[in-house]
Amino acid sequence: MEPMLKKQIVFLFLFYCFLKPDIVFATISGTTELSTNSFQNHLVQAIRKSFNLEDAAADTLLKKAIELEPENPTGYALEAMLHLLAYEMCFSPERRQKEKEAIFHYTEETFLRGQKRLFRHPKDSQAYLAMALAKIAKASWAIKEKHYLVLIQETSSIWDYLEAAKSMDPHNDDVDFLMGLLHYHIDHFAGMIGIVSSLMVVEGNRRQGLTEIQTTAQKGYLLREMAQAQLASIYLTYEKQPAKALPILEDLKIKFPNNYHFHFTYCLALLELNRFAEAEAIASWIAKQISTGTPPFVPQLLPRYYQLIGRMHFKKGEYGRAESFFQKAATDKAFYNIRTQAKSLLYIGMIHDIRQERKYAEDYYRRVLKMNGAEGSAKIEAKEYLKKPYRINEK
Repeated sequence: MEPMLKKQIVFLFLFYCFLKPDIVFATISGTTELSTNSFQNHLVQAIRKSFNLEDAAADTLLKKAIELEPENPTGYALEAMLHLLAYEMCFSPERRQKEKEAIFHYTEETFLRGQKRLFRHPKDSQAYLAMALAKIAKASWAIKEKHYLVLIQETSSIWDYLEAAKSMDPHNDDVDFLMGLLHYHIDHFAGMIGIVSSLMVVEGNRRQGLTEIQTTAQKGYLLREMAQAQLASIYLTYEKQPAKALPILEDLKIKFPNNYHFHFTYCLALLELNRFAEAEAIASWIAKQISTGTPPFVPQLLPRYYQLIGRMHFKKGEYGRAESFFQKAATDKAFYNIRTQAKSLLYIGMIHDIRQERKYAEDYYRRVLKMNGAEGSAKIEAKEYLKKPYRINEK
């Protein structure tokens, strides 16, 4: 593997795996007993607030951390990741522009302080990781917006930084999470990611990757919940083991009640287990939160709710009702609804396959593949069903 290609591929993989970035993250080695006013405690609390979708509180805590240690790059790196999360989840172009500017600002601040810190302390694992995180934030923006020149520029050192961070602290279980994602998902590249990855032979290892992610989910310091969330997603989406995903998601939705992603995903796991009454209760609760405007359950989540109900009817074999909800979910073509739209169109295609209306099914699968910003499982399945028609027992 050529070093430069290896560096670029590893980030492309990381972005691909973070299909729904619901948390900012970092790794801090050392004691878990933190002073209330310590730099580390502010970072820990900021991450938890971010995981619970309390962005303003997370930002306040990170700024306090930066005040405590203005030359430490980690606070700035987490700010970059926090604004990346806000960029991904905001619902207005104006807000997205502000978040983009913040990503660029904090990335630069991280890099400047990281270089200074490594000049004085060449074996500082945290500085290496902070720089990698900041570059991931900016490169994530670049790949989302199809700025591939920026992507190449920003990914040139990420892999080196991650390897250095691990070598300086071999017991850092959080780093295993990133390596595990690489090993597990390497064969899932699509689009431009697939083109770049095809320039070299990358040996993925799904079993090893799963083990590494499990390690972080059990023993990680700050990335534990992130690893748990990804582990649940892997069990539900790729391993087809919803029974393993369910207890993880239940724990996460209890710990982070504001994070609607866990409620939606928990409901999907219940559906896969044919626990319809419980799934309907969760869906009803989600609908109530949206209708009453309970933050952060904003009206823009309605398409995702429609898709959830569509999947519920689909699982019951009520394909006519399912299709009507998928059509409602796909009607909203806003930039923030691309993934929901793509998944809904995929399911409509699957319904046409069930009805043996192959030409209509193929049309929907092709529509999914043409959608910019819909990278992920929807495109993977659309490509699969274009080759071989969907059959009921496959889902």
